[in-house]
Amino acid sequence: MNYNKINNLLGWACGIIATIVYLLTLEKTTSWWDTGEFIASAYKMQIVHQPGAPLFLMLQNVFSNLAMGDHTKIAYWMNVGSAVCSGLTITFLFWTISALAKKVYGRIVNNEGLSNTATINIMGAAAVGALAYTFSDTFWFSAVESEVYAMSSLCTAVVFWAILKWDAHADEPHANKWLVLIAYVMGLSIGVHLLNLLAIPALALVIYFRKSNKVTTAGVFKTLLLGVVVLGFVLWGIIQYLIKFAAHFDRLFVNSLGFGFGSGVAFFALLVLGVLVWGIWYSHKKVKPVMNIAFISVAFIILGYSSFSMILIRAKANPTLNNSDPDNAFSFLSYLNREQYGDEPLFKGRYFDAKPTDMFETGKVYRKDADRYNVARKKYDYTFDKTTLFPRIYSEKHESFYRDYLKLPPGTSPTMADNLKFFFGYQIGHMYSRYFMWNFVGRQNDSQGQGSLVEGNWISGIKPIDNLLVGGQYALPDSEKENAGRNTYFFLPLILGILGAVWHFKKDQKDATVVALLFFFTGLAIVIYLNQTPMQPRERDYAFAGSFYAFCIWVGMGALWIADFLSKKINAKNAALAGTGISLLCGPVLLASQNWDDHDRSEKFLARDMAKNYLESCAPNAILFTYGDNDTYPLWYVQEVEGYRTDVRVVNLSLLSSDWYMKQMMQKVNNADALPINIDPELIKDGVRDVIYYHDLQLPGHIDIQDLMGLMLSDDPQAKIPLQSGESANFLPTKNMQYKVDRQAVLANKVVPKEWEDAIVDTMQWTYGGNIVSRADLSIMAILANNNWKRPVYFTTTTPEENYIGLDKYLVSEGFALRLMPVAIPSEGDVNTPIADVEGTYNNIMNKFTWGNIAHAKYLDPDSYRYISMYAGSIFGETAQGLIGIGKSAEAKKLVNNAYENLPKRTYLMSEVYGYSSLIDAMYKTGENTKANEIVKRNLKFVRENMAYYMAVAETKPNLESRNMRFAMASLQNYQRILTDANQKDLLAETNQIFNSYKGLFEGGN
Repeated sequence: MNYNKINNLLGWACGIIATIVYLLTLEKTTSWWDTGEFIASAYKMQIVHQPGAPLFLMLQNVFSNLAMGDHTKIAYWMNVGSAVCSGLTITFLFWTISALAKKVYGRIVNNEGLSNTATINIMGAAAVGALAYTFSDTFWFSAVESEVYAMSSLCTAVVFWAILKWDAHADEPHANKWLVLIAYVMGLSIGVHLLNLLAIPALALVIYFRKSNKVTTAGVFKTLLLGVVVLGFVLWGIIQYLIKFAAHFDRLFVNSLGFGFGSGVAFFALLVLGVLVWGIWYSHKKVKPVMNIAFISVAFIILGYSSFSMILIRAKANPTLNNSDPDNAFSFLSYLNREQYGDEPLFKGRYFDAKPTDMFETGKVYRKDADRYNVARKKYDYTFDKTTLFPRIYSEKHESFYRDYLKLPPGTSPTMADNLKFFFGYQIGHMYSRYFMWNFVGRQNDSQGQGSLVEGNWISGIKPIDNLLVGGQYALPDSEKENAGRNTYFFLPLILGILGAVWHFKKDQKDATVVALLFFFTGLAIVIYLNQTPMQPRERDYAFAGSFYAFCIWVGMGALWIADFLSKKINAKNAALAGTGISLLCGPVLLASQNWDDHDRSEKFLARDMAKNYLESCAPNAILFTYGDNDTYPLWYVQEVEGYRTDVRVVNLSLLSSDWYMKQMMQKVNNADALPINIDPELIKDGVRDVIYYHDLQLPGHIDIQDLMGLMLSDDPQAKIPLQSGESANFLPTKNMQYKVDRQAVLANKVVPKEWEDAIVDTMQWTYGGNIVSRADLSIMAILANNNWKRPVYFTTTTPEENYIGLDKYLVSEGFALRLMPVAIPSEGDVNTPIADVEGTYNNIMNKFTWGNIAHAKYLDPDSYRYISMYAGSIFGETAQGLIGIGKSAEAKKLVNNAYENLPKRTYLMSEVYGYSSLIDAMYKTGENTKANEIVKRNLKFVRENMAYYMAVAETKPNLESRNMRFAMASLQNYQRILTDANQKDLLAETNQIFNSYKGLFEGGN
């Protein structure tokens, strides 16, 4: 057998198989979370959230051209880009495993030296490991969407493969070209994601083992320490301090020497270039090979890192999406340092209940003004009365969770034992080990949980073990059995990996140690570094994909352990074939069969359609306030890429507290005019009115918002109050606000429906809820004061109420958005927010809104099915009730039938059962009894089975599912009323029976 030809062909074959799988299962448009931002930014070369991914954006832009001008296909082709990167990752993983396995069988110069049996073993192991990773839960998820993690995994795969190539040729001339390649890929990877840098310590160990005449324990530890130092040098020295020095050189040249902006950066760049050129020349002349390769490697890392010049170049062009506006040295430094997100303590820090004892300055933040850099503000930190080494329970925002998790009564101070309990139990157990087991043992379901027994845990499929894990044997409801995310691998991939690790350490301890180091640094080391707080908004398993990559090397080598074991009973060749076959079945085949249904996203469109529905809920030229990632990034995608409803100005309230974003909102983009904020940017620039504090002057009555803004924006010393620091600052003197309504402007701009014109108020009055006024709050006030109802103002229905600045009672529903209207309309019944234009909303539902194929998609992810409750209740149900209320029963009947056709035929969450109440009621009122009964029966079955499940759980885990149980009881009470009115006696009897079985649990305040 020609070993190299087989190795190359099978490596490419595995990569092609993986790519085909990903092409078949990838999402055809944008998905949730960051992908909408990445696709929009890659398409127009814009600036994404910190710290940016410029190389990823540029490469994805190349894939966007394959859409051939069809804007609706751009997202698809960028997802293809991730699929291709993922397929290449599998190819390099195959070659990595084959290289490691081949070393065990001896370093053969002549390819003919390997026996056919050895070749079968090596190729079998490589195929098993590579295909196992192909179908693993975490990697597959990232492989089918336009996110950075697929390309980041490719960078890791390339550098680890390259170090093995160097290892194989280290004694040959020019072998160090592989080290230069690694340095360049490392530099390039910075423009994708920093995860790739964590491979450096493992690479250092490969070099030590290859070059050392005698391997010692001390030598290994010194090499590891050196690897960590190199990692730190790249992570901080190159990525951060190069830019920091450049920024301060620029400050020196601008502020002190009078040169223009950028002159200091140019001088520093030439200085660095000169040092590198001199170092390379000097080391070559003096024959210092280590020094030479070090300087060349640093040069190539910086060359790869230069992809970040795209950020500076495009920021100066001021694109529509320009996160942090990093157009100068200091804003670019802040962008790279992720200062927007803050820091977590690593080595020493506070406990969550610690109180500050003193404050000290830690640095200065510089701002680019007209002709110089000025100090925008100083950075401060605090000393605390309770600190600890290795702080893990430090967030005061999460005190209640910490206390509940650690069983700490109120008033009790945590100890180091509690600190370590949280570290091992939650950060390692819940936020890493659980993810690891998802990939190699099995997953209970796709629901995100925070330690709940019935959400997001790992299982194996072996009942006695699973019963021991959950503390008892419970009858699973059908909703759990049918959950596509319920994947059981019976420990088989894990066992393969453990056997492979045992085999590897027995046969080649050095290489096994290298793989173990890669496994550690891309897994547990990330846990330590991230120091995550609880209650994350999404699962974070994608951060540990490199660790699972390393373990799949051992999954592949599990085939070699099996082959060795079988070779003692049958001939070696048959043992090799059997070992490969058994391992393929226990690894890739099992993983593919279990994971396919919940990783097939080919029929999902909800993220895109939800964004379009938000926009279609808005009148022309509207201002739409959003808040979170999932109600903003898809909107950016449909506007920037598909050009959909670009007349609507989307404003993210989370970003609006930043000076750069507030200034951007004062500019016209696409077809949307600038926001009518009308505030001098100098008054809200960085360091100026970052926040305005509330100081009650006990003013009588409500104060006009124009007067309050005049006070808060005034530079008059009389309009400020003194601070403890000796400085003075603007303040908010009262929370009671009002705005006098121009009735003629309201009527002229058709702000309210005709039938509501008599409800227009002369003055809007409200109570501000916060104790500080952010730039976002100030902007909303300014828009209200300056707009005079010329442009419609909306909030997405998913925006938290605390962001309404107290205007809740003036917000009315127009579908997926709440419109600001100067009316006094009382809420009725179960409807919290009145529907402004029932007929208009009906028209949108029937003719404009789309539903992401949720009724027919083979799989819905949690981020999608969480919206079903809102669809059934707020959209379909309440609109149908509104139509019935104005005597349009025929339209209501069409609407509920539309809902029946477009909503899923299964129940996912207990909140859905509650959300369906108004829709079911409308179905009965319009004579659609059969369809209403079908939904009621389905939901009652869900409640009955899940309540029994929760009760069984409660025997060992009291109060664990009390929230879901209370939701169920509230739903049943709604159904009792609806079924009584509809005279559905049989279903009412069933509802009463379920309710009476559990009502004792909640009587008397229990």
